[in-house]
Amino acid sequence: MTKDIVIIGLGRLGSSMALQLEANGCKVMVVDKDEKKIRQIADYVTLATCVDVTNEEAMEELGIQNFDTAVIAIGHNTEATVLATIFAKEHGVKHVIAKAFNETHAKILSKVGADQVIFPEREMGQRLANNLTMNNIVDAIELTDDYSIGKIPVLRAWVGFSLRSLNLRDKYKINVIAVQQGSDIQMVPDADALICDDMVFVILGKNATLRKLSEMR
Repeated sequence: MTKDIVIIGLGRLGSSMALQLEANGCKVMVVDKDEKKIRQIADYVTLATCVDVTNEEAMEELGIQNFDTAVIAIGHNTEATVLATIFAKEHGVKHVIAKAFNETHAKILSKVGADQVIFPEREMGQRLANNLTMNNIVDAIELTDDYSIGKIPVLRAWVGFSLRSLNLRDKYKINVIAVQQGSDIQMVPDADALICDDMVFVILGKNATLRKLSEMR
């Protein structure tokens, strides 16, 4: 289903999101007061408009009410971010995502109607830190602050046993959701098949448990 999304602010976050959303088949309008940024991206999105979000009359002409989602990706400008969030909600945008740069800013954005407040730099830093500390885990995907999905080479102690006999769910509180062996991937692992040394498990579990398992190889 095609989504209509407006992105306000063409910093690193806004620009990268706009390009990827268009690539994913969305209709994207980008808004920024910097004419140079608008010219650079205009050929790659559905619509690019040079508007200062603090200018209410100019914002009224955008037709923002026709969009499903608004992403407020403005940099360190509290007034502009807050005004853009209020404007989007007052004009009926169903889902407004706003970028915050500190906790106070986040509280203000939530109070004026932002449906979701994000800290992109903080979240990316935490994700990278978690990945760096999971030594033998590859392609980790953080689902929440506490849980991730990661691919872990099987432990030597598991080789020759079956998933059923190891009972990893009870022992470690993890779920093996897939088993990879070379180019073959079993999305519904056979609980009675014997585990081989060249297998890789795709595991859902707590970050602390995944780290522990990665150090037990």
